[in-house]
Amino acid sequence: MEERPCSPAVITTQSSYSEDTFSSTTSFSYDRDFLRTPPGILLLAEIVLGLLVWTLIAGTEYFRYSAFGWVMFVAVFYWVLTVFFLIIYITMTYTRIPQVPWTTVGLCFNVSAFILYLSAAIVDASTVTKENNHYSHHNYNSWAASSFFAFLVTICYAGNTYFSFLSWRSRT
Repeated sequence: MEERPCSPAVITTQSSYSEDTFSSTTSFSYDRDFLRTPPGILLLAEIVLGLLVWTLIAGTEYFRYSAFGWVMFVAVFYWVLTVFFLIIYITMTYTRIPQVPWTTVGLCFNVSAFILYLSAAIVDASTVTKENNHYSHHNYNSWAASSFFAFLVTICYAGNTYFSFLSWRSRT
């Protein structure tokens, strides 16, 4: 039997990436109609009212009372996240990241915001009393106003929780 010389084996692989994967456009879409929907209107209200909550408290001597520290944490934390979600929705970034279950994320965000803002609003309202003579007139008025706006923000998050639930339920 005659031996044949070994020829080098050629192994070919095919990449799962195509040219189209890297040639996607980098421009963002802008959804002007989102701000006209009930969730969009509520999101804007949450941003404006949430800003009022934490700026009214931040302009006082809140650091002397630990209860206001909790209110500040909740107000600033959810204000930043709400601005983030507004940017995600307006630029339609959620369409570019389909791996994320956005309806579930939105529902979890709104439920947690509603619960924590409700607790912060109750803490805020219960801490503001005229019986404490060491409050200055400015602090009392600011804290009372922040309490009022905290309850309004809570109502907005409750409304967005409802709309998020409807969206989540229709997708599952």
